[in-house]
Amino acid sequence: MRFDLTDMRLFLTVIERGSITAGAQAMHLALASASERIAGMEAALGAALLERNRRGVQATAAGDAFAGHARTILGQVEQMRGELRSFGTGLRGRIRLLSNTAALAAFLPPRLTRFLADYPDLSIDLDERPSVEIVQAIAEGRAELGVVSDTTDLGKLETHLIAQDQLVVVASRAHRIAGETAVAFSEIVGEAFVGLSDAALEMHLAERASRLGRQVAYRIRMRSVDNVGMLAEAGIGLVILSEASARMLERPGLSIVPLSEPWATRRLYLCARNFDALTPHAHLLAQALKAPAEAA
Repeated sequence: MRFDLTDMRLFLTVIERGSITAGAQAMHLALASASERIAGMEAALGAALLERNRRGVQATAAGDAFAGHARTILGQVEQMRGELRSFGTGLRGRIRLLSNTAALAAFLPPRLTRFLADYPDLSIDLDERPSVEIVQAIAEGRAELGVVSDTTDLGKLETHLIAQDQLVVVASRAHRIAGETAVAFSEIVGEAFVGLSDAALEMHLAERASRLGRQVAYRIRMRSVDNVGMLAEAGIGLVILSEASARMLERPGLSIVPLSEPWATRRLYLCARNFDALTPHAHLLAQALKAPAEAA
């Protein structure tokens, strides 16, 4: 049993106009062609769809049921066409974005808020991953855009610098470094630490510690910035965070001291396989993330 869209539109037009002749004219079909189409639908269904009389035609009970289904199908087709037109113009769709912990903590939220408000028909699938995993996912085409730090080998990906990320030490106000204007990593590497679950940052710090012949000793690792702040305030250990993440902590018992080494200034990059080959909606997001902070 096969009907095309013209069959369904013809049938609805015939019952609206009250005759096959008027329906055929409205559909720009020959009367014989229109009659053949309707006869074919009736034969396929095994039931009469129209009751014919001297005044024209009207739908039978089967015809009324067929008309209801036809209106639903044609309505869904029009909805599909409208949505696909929106995709074609880049106004509707989902964008796959991966981000490291540092960018997700402070850089991305205000920009994504602005972007989603400006484009209500766009949605973002956002996933937090270590920078090294993000680079691999982008290279393999499993995501369109990623935000990573320069501590990761970016391979052949195209990149755009979008922010700088200063590392700071968060400590209890009772700690010896509290109140210092800056502190060297070598001065604190032997202390107890509380870790934030940011694999890229931990790898970065582990590499710097190994150059000093030391290891970073984590007493505990937590996923929440506020939780590591609570532990630092209690004197459980020092925490190294991005400055933007540390600013989110509103605990009076904490001191925030910048690391003094040049490597403590990390850079955040937006990356893609090819910015020119992005889908229209991913291109819009890339432009929003590249925009200067005052415009975001």
